[in-house]
Amino acid sequence: MQKECPIESITWNTIGHLVVRVKGRKEPYVEAKVARCFPWSVPETYISIRDKEGKEIALLNSADDLDAASKAVLLRELSEKMFAPKILRVADCKEEFGVTSFTAETDRGMVTFQVRSRDDVRVLSSTRALFRDADGNTYELADLNALDAAGQKWMQNYF
Repeated sequence: MQKECPIESITWNTIGHLVVRVKGRKEPYVEAKVARCFPWSVPETYISIRDKEGKEIALLNSADDLDAASKAVLLRELSEKMFAPKILRVADCKEEFGVTSFTAETDRGMVTFQVRSRDDVRVLSSTRALFRDADGNTYELADLNALDAAGQKWMQNYF
């Protein structure tokens, strides 16, 4: 038996803060935050709703637990908070002093980022991986096989 959703509604106020109304609570949470608990493995399930201090208000099994208007707000908020360009082509790769520098074409334009160690690479499958750069940004390589031969050779070291 599925548990009833504790969220009454999710909207934005006039200055763009997320406002979450919880069933049985008179005052709404203003400046609420949302986050996927498992953004790469199961992005559509387990979504955390938090107050402005970061304390969890509710955990949704799915955005489908919400009414249509709240779901639209939630999904837009989640998409705007997640910055993970997809690597389309690797233009150059250089290693120096144990740090690998990649110049890559992404779905957000050309970027150059540095990966300090293998600990900054999360392999999700035999052809898919996430790269976290020295600044904490994440880049997704969705399909190793979609790269040209040179790009595959450079990236193969991480699989």
